[in-house]
Amino acid sequence: MFDFLESGQYDVLGAFWVNVQLTFYSAIGSLVWGTVLAGMRVSPVPLMRAFGTAYVNVVRNTPLTLLIIGCSAGLYQTLGISLGGDNFKDIGFRLAVLGLIAYTGTFVCEALRSGINTVPVGQAEAARALGLSFFQVLTLIVLPQAFRTVIAPLTNVLIALTKNTTVAATIGVAEAALLMKEMIENEAQALFAVFAVFALGFVVLTLPTGLVLGWVAKRVAVKR
Repeated sequence: MFDFLESGQYDVLGAFWVNVQLTFYSAIGSLVWGTVLAGMRVSPVPLMRAFGTAYVNVVRNTPLTLLIIGCSAGLYQTLGISLGGDNFKDIGFRLAVLGLIAYTGTFVCEALRSGINTVPVGQAEAARALGLSFFQVLTLIVLPQAFRTVIAPLTNVLIALTKNTTVAATIGVAEAALLMKEMIENEAQALFAVFAVFALGFVVLTLPTGLVLGWVAKRVAVKR
């Protein structure tokens, strides 16, 4: 049943490694961009709050497939922006990471904003009374506590991001979903075996992440 794996014709591990790379780079970018958006959402500047709110509401409710295709068709094919890539493989990978960051950052933002709301208002007021600026209050007092309270929600976002990397196949990124499609076409007689291999692969990628970060969340939880 699993003869297609023994033949060496398909690089399954290599395809999943692309998913791991997509997840890694997108997770870092999403964390940074989501933190910036969360800061905008709670900013005292009306224009920043309006931008943050509009961006989150629009992008979060836009299909990820549409965003990634938009990055490919709009940025690369129309505007010629390649993000420094030399070939189609590199360009597609970087555009997929950009689309994943733009999308996942909105969920990171909302998770962080919920964590910010758990920080007692009195702490921020006391910091402002000492003369600290909004940026200092946010980075030194509020965000460190907020991050500790939202590790569990951020874990769910990371797991969702790992599964969402399969959407990169829509612009030709050679990750697991694209390879699975090829294998289904070529190995129709082993259809269920192909599904089993890729389902197990994503379980291996996501289950340890949930267990480890769940343990971390309990260890660093803020006790009030």
